Amino acid sequence: MIKFGPSGNSDSFYEEGNKKTEQTPLWLKKRDLDLFEYSFGRGVNLGDEKATILKDIFSENGIEISVHAPYYINFAGTEENAGKSINYLIESAKKVKLLGGNRVIFHPATQGKLDRETAVNLTKERLKGLVNAVYENNLEDIKFCPETMGKLAQIGTTIEIVDFCKIDKIFLPCIDFGHINAREQGSLKTKEDYLARLNYLINELGFDRVKNFHVHFSKIEYTAKGELRHLTFDDNLFGPPFEPFVEALIELGLEPFVLCESNGTQAEDSIKMKKIYKGKLTL
Repeated sequence: MIKFGPSGNSDSFYEEGNKKTEQTPLWLKKRDLDLFEYSFGRGVNLGDEKATILKDIFSENGIEISVHAPYYINFAGTEENAGKSINYLIESAKKVKLLGGNRVIFHPATQGKLDRETAVNLTKERLKGLVNAVYENNLEDIKFCPETMGKLAQIGTTIEIVDFCKIDKIFLPCIDFGHINAREQGSLKTKEDYLARLNYLINELGFDRVKNFHVHFSKIEYTAKGELRHLTFDDNLFGPPFEPFVEALIELGLEPFVLCESNGTQAEDSIKMKKIYKGKLTL
């Protein structure tokens, strides 16, 4: 079965009077959701004791958890920044393990003033350094998920992410279809559009590895430079559409973790996605 859930708490979570992450698992369970992505976007600042408490609460409510590593990771930056990026990911991995999860999502790099090829090759070489650090810290049971990115200046096309995942088995692709659609100026419209991307993943990485890959999904406004801002499922101008995506997943037998990154309605839109998915299964 495909699993669904929000990345972060919806606005409605707080509007209903909730304030703490400890309240999130039961809130999600009542809405028949399966997943939650905890953000370390601005730093890995979760204490070990609280992480252990959260692990028990998420487990009791049947909610699986992943974490998003700090947004300022950049493997194409200076040597110092690359070293810090490795440390951020190792710290994120230690925390997700305490939380009872096993997936760390991260943005690989920004091109900066480098030409594209140089930036990509530098990122790839430095990711090998991350692999060494992961094994040195006995964290090889954690999946490190480089994410497809939405801005043209960011490293993270589908091809680049797949290439990074070939470095070592610790890597699992995080395919953000909203980012792909924004980067490629509205390229995702039909089931065939999704099938082309999904079959590429399977052909390059193998079905077993791709079956439960990580997904971010939301509608995203874009310009000629790519991603501008995240929207909600109520938007009818920008994509990508969800229904042909889930049809492609069902046709191929893929069962990913699907995390919704809608702007403030991520839980509500996760519920919509799950209902659509269940409806397709009964056809």
